[in-house]
Amino acid sequence: MKSVKSIYILLGFLITFSTVNATTPDWGATGHRTVGKIAEGYLKGKTKRKIAELLDGQSLALVSTFGDDIKSDKRYREFYTWHYVNMSFDVSYQDSEKNPNGDLVTGIKKCQEIILDENSSKDDKAFYLKLLVHFIGDLHQPMHVGRAEDKGGNTVQVQWFDNGTNLHSVWDSKMIEYYNMTFTELAENSDEISKEQVKFLQKGTLEDWVNETQSFAIKAYGSAEVGENLRYKYMYDNFGLVRSQLQKGGIRLAKVLNELFS
Repeated sequence: MKSVKSIYILLGFLITFSTVNATTPDWGATGHRTVGKIAEGYLKGKTKRKIAELLDGQSLALVSTFGDDIKSDKRYREFYTWHYVNMSFDVSYQDSEKNPNGDLVTGIKKCQEIILDENSSKDDKAFYLKLLVHFIGDLHQPMHVGRAEDKGGNTVQVQWFDNGTNLHSVWDSKMIEYYNMTFTELAENSDEISKEQVKFLQKGTLEDWVNETQSFAIKAYGSAEVGENLRYKYMYDNFGLVRSQLQKGGIRLAKVLNELFS
């Protein structure tokens, strides 16, 4: 009986450990769909028509999780490093050491290139459009511009309301799940901003946006200690930034798409 009990304890430990260290989806499905839904509200008519044609009527919210959906398929391994940028916190993206396999910036630019190529097939354009929607969302998740040594916070162990998790997961999905709104509700309840504010948020290059997100990554890393039990106060202090980044991601995604299809 003692040996059987020991086995159960060991199994429980292994299950907990594997769950805590699992790499979580980027922004989570709700976050990505929120970005897609917000973007739809800022698209020009011509852009909407061309996107509808390429995606056979599917919404940006629906296809926004495509980049994560294909992760389990070994045929698409080449796209894995396109979900993030790892760089030292004391340098800008422009001065950072680049991943030879590509990163968020090079991945987004490749998607744009294929969509703009007149020789690309409709299927290829649709495939890379879905990836583009996903990657613009990733670009605005602070932990996707995190440190290489801890895999963007994936190995920074914390607790979320007494349950083991990691810092990456907290920013990907835990806070969004705790807020308990659907992606439609999150999009519809985004902060009201003026046309001038929208133009201001859409300024800059991809590299500028990455550098901005890195500043939020530094804040996120400093927001919790290893092993800390994050609860109501953490949510109060940090969920405003999550909402802001989701809205900003949607507004900037619309800019990228309008430029591609105008």
